[in-house]
Amino acid sequence: MKDETRASVLATITALAVALIAFDLLVWAYGESPRAIVGELFLGTWGTTYGIGQVLFKATPLLFTGVAVDVGLRAGLFNIGAEGQLVVASLAVGTVGARLGAGTPAWVALPVVTFAAFVAGGAWAAVPAVLRARFGAHEVISTIMMNRIADALVGVAFGYGLAQAGTMRTPDVVAAARFPRLEGALPAFRGSAVSFALPLAVAATFATYWALRRTRVGREIGHVGMNPVACAAERIPVQRRLVQALMLSGAIAGLASAGTVLGYKGYYESGLGAGAGFGGLAVALLGRRNAVGLVLAALFFGTLAQGGLAINARVPMEIMGILQGVVIVAVALADVRVRAALLRTAGRASLPAAARKAVTP
Repeated sequence: MKDETRASVLATITALAVALIAFDLLVWAYGESPRAIVGELFLGTWGTTYGIGQVLFKATPLLFTGVAVDVGLRAGLFNIGAEGQLVVASLAVGTVGARLGAGTPAWVALPVVTFAAFVAGGAWAAVPAVLRARFGAHEVISTIMMNRIADALVGVAFGYGLAQAGTMRTPDVVAAARFPRLEGALPAFRGSAVSFALPLAVAATFATYWALRRTRVGREIGHVGMNPVACAAERIPVQRRLVQALMLSGAIAGLASAGTVLGYKGYYESGLGAGAGFGGLAVALLGRRNAVGLVLAALFFGTLAQGGLAINARVPMEIMGILQGVVIVAVALADVRVRAALLRTAGRASLPAAARKAVTP
């Protein structure tokens, strides 16, 4: 265990070092001083209370989707569909929240819309989950396909009456269904978009990892990710655990709409939250299967997202997107879980017939 922890920390430090080198080279290429740009980045993020609030706001959906992707990785699954699961959940939340009665109290409205997000995200993940468990279809392909279908679904739904007249967005959700801004409790965050969806994201993160460690289903999901053949021999329902893991992953990804629809806009419009699903992949890989690590990783990528706006006057904000990609590649190359999952996928065809049947009917 100590060797695994040491390797995990080393891989994370290496990825961050590679990202720093890439940042320096890109800034130099634009004729700017890396030290000066880093100073501006810090001032625009952690240098002011407004900047901190914006970092926390951008980190909120990333934390949800990072946990979602990591849950899948624990079962040996790559949920690349968090983007589509967030889209469908956001549409569901915007629609349900707008149809609640104006007098609905917050203690009813917030649980209803949050549950709608959870169910919608999980239901959208059910299709690739069943395809994977029942027919052996690779979840990377099916979840990417579901992302495109989700985008098309939004256009169709808006065209058939879910959009406010003359717009490409849902009507406003009722006031009681919105997460209040943190500035109400912490005036220092005045003007920033961070909301009480952030505490929900942190609570969901630690609750998820408690369940994965302390419940039978959670432990078996992790065992299936390590060795599905051995699990089948021990009469663990491998297919069922795969379905449950991917659906749970999608449900948590759907909760990211709490930070975008319910905590920010108050309605869903096409494109809201775009990129958070793919950003969750970076958070999951950098978080290294640890609740605290995922929170820190979400803050890191939230800093990059807000920092891109702070330095955009001198260098393109797209540099931060490049850095995110660099971190993903660097961590993925050293991530034992990713390599093990790829090896299992590649080697499944060469398994003995009995073992292959136990894993994929």
